[in-house]
Amino acid sequence: MAKAKKPRYVDVSNPSLAVDCPRCGMTTARFVDHCRNCGYKLWPSSVMASAAFKAWRAADPEPRSKVSRFDLELPVEEEAVVDYEARAHELGIHIFPNSNWPFTICLGALFLGLAAIPLAGAVRIALAVIGGVIFLVGVVGWVWVEDQKMYEASAAGGEAEH
Repeated sequence: MAKAKKPRYVDVSNPSLAVDCPRCGMTTARFVDHCRNCGYKLWPSSVMASAAFKAWRAADPEPRSKVSRFDLELPVEEEAVVDYEARAHELGIHIFPNSNWPFTICLGALFLGLAAIPLAGAVRIALAVIGGVIFLVGVVGWVWVEDQKMYEASAAGGEAEH
């Protein structure tokens, strides 16, 4: 007797991933061998349930390719685009504009930290001077330049916003 190539008990045209359990009536995954609520045996074996799921998925591979046999519905892909600045404004949270000056400040602090290592006197002084200059450039750039960019409209008009 020839063996069937496809598993029995599968309606591949039915797109549903959930079924109602015959015993308790709760919705459960269609391709698991037991009901999640009452333990009623839905399939003769997990091998047969897995084969049925593979046949169901192969019938329409495009929308069913990302589905697990334990899912209750087809996954819906949504692009979540969030405007964080608008959301923060709604919540009353002030967000500073992006800035690269903190990296400059950290670089200056690195050289200042290297100047604290007991090296030759001239090397320590050179590292301290270089670190101090870079650190001050970063602080002035962050406070002065960023502040001018942020408030240039109110400074040009001569009136401060209230």
